[in-house]
Amino acid sequence: MSLSIGDRAPDFDVVASNGRRLSSTELYGKKTVVIYFYPGDFTPVCTKETCGFQDMYDDLVGKETEVIGVSLDSDESHRKFAKRYDVAFPLVSDEGRALSTKFGAFDGMMGVLRGLMNKVRRVTYVIDRSGKIAGIFTGELVASNHTDGVRDLIAKLSA
Repeated sequence: MSLSIGDRAPDFDVVASNGRRLSSTELYGKKTVVIYFYPGDFTPVCTKETCGFQDMYDDLVGKETEVIGVSLDSDESHRKFAKRYDVAFPLVSDEGRALSTKFGAFDGMMGVLRGLMNKVRRVTYVIDRSGKIAGIFTGELVASNHTDGVRDLIAKLSA
């Protein structure tokens, strides 16, 4: 499934590794949502990306924005990752691949290979308060494409 800017974002109802329930029905219409898919905990680019979102998290919360990180790693891995890097926002284990599939994190030429390696592609969505996709950021090896793009777009949406 390929998503585009302006599309209605997929619905979801998941439990993060910290035990927090996250539901699109609770978030859409109330907050801007940043949901980013990343290949794996403790890898160099994923760590840089996650720490980048953590560095700006207080500012994003102040702009009524929720950040959600998603990978296929286990809840246990997420808890260790969050503890090591002081990640305050929820990390979701998508071991069943349902959320990643809804958001197209397996799409593209490398989708089959990613699935075999049990990894998702690096893609970030910004979902506005109406539940529509306001921004999509990609780039497998450059975390700043995602963090800088989100920061700039949230500033525009908040203005």
